[in-house]
Amino acid sequence: MNTLGLTLPLGVAIAAVGSAYGLGKAVSAAMEAMARQPEAADKIQTAMIIGGALIEALTIYVLVSVFVLMGKL
Repeated sequence: MNTLGLTLPLGVAIAAVGSAYGLGKAVSAAMEAMARQPEAADKIQTAMIIGGALIEALTIYVLVSVFVLMGKL
């Protein structure tokens, strides 16, 4: 039995849950920081967007890896 059929969807699910948790924590922390220091909101928002993009990039790397490995099924 080929284990890739089970592990590939599981890997995508774990990556999606981890990404959602990380983005939620990042946005929550940024909103709290902006509420405490409204004058720094622009810099905080920029850092949050860059961090969010990096978190999403990791999820996309997992998805691309899954598509590559699906060819081996």
